[in-house]
Amino acid sequence: MPLPTHDRYDYVPIRGRPTYDWPGGKRLAVYLALNLEHFAFGEGLGAELAPGGPQPDVLNFAWRDYGNRVGAWRLLDLFDELGLQAAGLVNSAVYDHCPQLPAAMRARGDEIVGHGRSNAERQGTLDEAAERALIAEATTRLAAEEGRAPRGWLGPWISESRVTPDLLAEAGYDYLLDWCMDDQPVKFRTRGGGSILAVPYPQELNDIPMIVGRKMDGATFADMIVDNFDEMRRQSAGQPLVMGIALHGYIVGQPYRLKHLRRALQHVARHRDMLWTTTPGAIATHCLSLPPGMVP
Repeated sequence: MPLPTHDRYDYVPIRGRPTYDWPGGKRLAVYLALNLEHFAFGEGLGAELAPGGPQPDVLNFAWRDYGNRVGAWRLLDLFDELGLQAAGLVNSAVYDHCPQLPAAMRARGDEIVGHGRSNAERQGTLDEAAERALIAEATTRLAAEEGRAPRGWLGPWISESRVTPDLLAEAGYDYLLDWCMDDQPVKFRTRGGGSILAVPYPQELNDIPMIVGRKMDGATFADMIVDNFDEMRRQSAGQPLVMGIALHGYIVGQPYRLKHLRRALQHVARHRDMLWTTTPGAIATHCLSLPPGMVP
């Protein structure tokens, strides 16, 4: 008896796919994703430094707010130092709490990606009407602040309902970042015969699951980035690949972790002539311009 399936994409193994190049004849695209998130005080979800106590959970709220007040700014300084662009994955609540952060990324020419209203909630638990309203509210706010609507979306907590890709496509999104099942972009089928592109977003090279979830130290996380980069650079000789690095200011923006992240990103930057250092939106644009059948 067949197992239930999502029916969004077919199984197409990485070996034997059509080969194409990234701009400039490059084969490895690398992007940095800086999550700009805000959390409700005294309620809702949030990553934890220590097991949460009764609300208001001041310890964990303040730890997360360090990212917006200090950590994310240190990361932007590092990106400037190395001449690396980034994508800001932005909760719309950030514009109420710390609007200077997305403004700084806008001034750098970084891409702004939709990331829900707040990371104090999940969208995948909502009914379709409420989820559609959440997407519309966040999109409208980002469009008003940035002068244009975002093209890409990452759900808070990587949370999706069974209709999230359909709702995003219907709201005008070109791509989503929730799925980590591939090293290349993949087209998702949506209801009504349309499609939306899934751009790879990492759950291994991601400081929340590694450092918060698996209790990994900053040096080991930096080593992961270096090792992953070196191996993907080798693999990309035969086909185009995408390597994302997902960062949060309240985690890798801590000074003792930032030191090691600097080492890892310096290693990546030393090879920039061989790479396409880019954003997920630019990756989506390139893939959507390719002839039919090139992108699985």
